[in-house]
Amino acid sequence: MTSINNPVAFLKAMLPRIPLIVKTILLHGIGMSSVAGKQDLRTEMTVAIIRSFMDFRRPLRKQQIASMREPGIQGPIWVSKVTLPQPEDDIQDAVIKAIEALNVGGETFDIPGVGPVEAEWTGYRKGVDKKAPQPEISEEEKYKELRKEASADSVILYFHGGAYFMMDPCTHRVPVAQFSKYTGAPVLSVRYRLAPEHPFPSALVDALVAYLSLIHPPPGSLHDPISANKIILAGDSAGGNLSLVLLQTLLTLRRVSPTIRFHGQEVPIDLPAGLATSSPWCDITRSMPSVAKNAYLDYLKPPSQAPETIYRPIPIPEDDLWPRDPPRVDLYCNASATAHPLVSPLAADTSLWKDAPPVFISVGEEGLSDEGLIVARKMRQSGVPVFVEQYEGMPHCFGLLMVSTPAGKRFFSGMTEFMRKAAAGEIGKSPGTGTFVGFKLKDEREIPLDKLVEVSDEDALERLRRSTYWRIEGEKELAKLVQERAKL
Repeated sequence: MTSINNPVAFLKAMLPRIPLIVKTILLHGIGMSSVAGKQDLRTEMTVAIIRSFMDFRRPLRKQQIASMREPGIQGPIWVSKVTLPQPEDDIQDAVIKAIEALNVGGETFDIPGVGPVEAEWTGYRKGVDKKAPQPEISEEEKYKELRKEASADSVILYFHGGAYFMMDPCTHRVPVAQFSKYTGAPVLSVRYRLAPEHPFPSALVDALVAYLSLIHPPPGSLHDPISANKIILAGDSAGGNLSLVLLQTLLTLRRVSPTIRFHGQEVPIDLPAGLATSSPWCDITRSMPSVAKNAYLDYLKPPSQAPETIYRPIPIPEDDLWPRDPPRVDLYCNASATAHPLVSPLAADTSLWKDAPPVFISVGEEGLSDEGLIVARKMRQSGVPVFVEQYEGMPHCFGLLMVSTPAGKRFFSGMTEFMRKAAAGEIGKSPGTGTFVGFKLKDEREIPLDKLVEVSDEDALERLRRSTYWRIEGEKELAKLVQERAKL
């Protein structure tokens, strides 16, 4: 989306949307909106405008560049940019071990390679106005200033959303700084490799590099070692997926290969203090009922293809990023891998979450709500202390989009309270219920996790498997079509 820091570009983007804005205001004002009683005008307007920007008719490279535009650093934010050095290939090998240990049969994936990982240390900067520029000092000096203002001994390891092919740490600085403000902890926000050029498991390899780099800082690092039990994994949407599959990778490696070589040392696989997610993407195929049921409240559009048709990729104009060779139908991974637990956490067997640290999951009444709630239910069945908040009428990642609204403030309050308590080791047993936050925050009530989502574990897994099979067959047909074209 267009940055509001560029008034001219913002105005150009909004002018064509004036009819949409006027229509939304009028329908809401006379009580004829389809979301009446679920969303206030500000929320409905936010959803309508974001939905209007969800356009896949441009080449993928242009979409990606537009979504990663640097907004500049100003206001109450500290940012120190770092590059985590490339470790040995053992990191890649460990991820592959975890993938193979959880294989259900027939999955294929690219060998990702290991490289340096860029990231941003982010913190809340006190006592400055919204236009204050970042001081012209070195990245090391910025980090020192950031650490001075961070009162907690914990660290948040953050993974941004963006469907695994868009966005960047620079696009998430404002909400990430809010996490730092309310917890007192610095945040390491990771610039993981993006699909489709770097498909699964590239992002997972980068995530593991970042996690181990916090605990065992490579030479030249700005930070001192951070104990694993002081690290909170966090992320939104695809970043929520990445934080979940990183945790699942750590849990799996502890069972099959409990140590790993990292920058010349054999180090143990230790678990973080906790994990906190906003609207996590837990089913890459988006096959749960809420995807269509809640579409009227969300800006994420449901898939347009019918299951009885041959599955086809989104019709994106060709460029250097898409389509890929060999052809595949999904941007993020091969079709055969979509039901793997390290691609779609929904697929993880209940027992695989055993011994996980405390987990917090926040969702709206959105397209991805079913999958997040099903994963939460599975975790609780395995004994994981899991805490869930669902917000009536709220769209995907609402808290990060509407930071200053009452719902946004309530979101940050709940998620950061969990982060603080998890890092302090103060999380008790799972209550077995989720908190349902009503429209305009007027009603909060505890609901058993089993009642928050109607889809059974068995039905969810069957939906995911059918959707995966549909993609596999579509990918085969696509490969045939490409071969026939090559012969002409």
